[in-house]
Amino acid sequence: MTTTLNPLLEWYATLAPHTVGRVCEFYAADAQFRDPFNDVRGVPAIEAVLRHMFAHSDNPRFVIGERIVQGQQAFVTWTFLCTLRGKEYEVVGGTHFRFNEHGLVTLHRDYWDAAEELLQKLPLVGAPIRWLRRRFAVAPD
Repeated sequence: MTTTLNPLLEWYATLAPHTVGRVCEFYAADAQFRDPFNDVRGVPAIEAVLRHMFAHSDNPRFVIGERIVQGQQAFVTWTFLCTLRGKEYEVVGGTHFRFNEHGLVTLHRDYWDAAEELLQKLPLVGAPIRWLRRRFAVAPD
């Protein structure tokens, strides 16, 4: 499985607008992609999600972390970095991949806390989210 996973992760680590079209090399035609903002199926829809990322953020990039492979699936940690309106953002998360018998991704499920990693860092919506997080956090002894 690492012979399938490694090229996929190298592609993500070097992803650029001109390489987004390579989605079909790594994903099955009916693959599902899900993250906190999207739940799409099929190579064209997955490609649209990635193109949207490049259209709406500056210098988006992934730094790949740990990998766990078990049978036809893998879990990978990553850090996503980008600039939005001149401000740097960093999102830490993980992805669960499932592969078919041809080594193509059939499931790409991203796990990351949109409130903690992104929304609370935004100027207008951040304050109420930070207040809620403090309100529900256990106070240290």
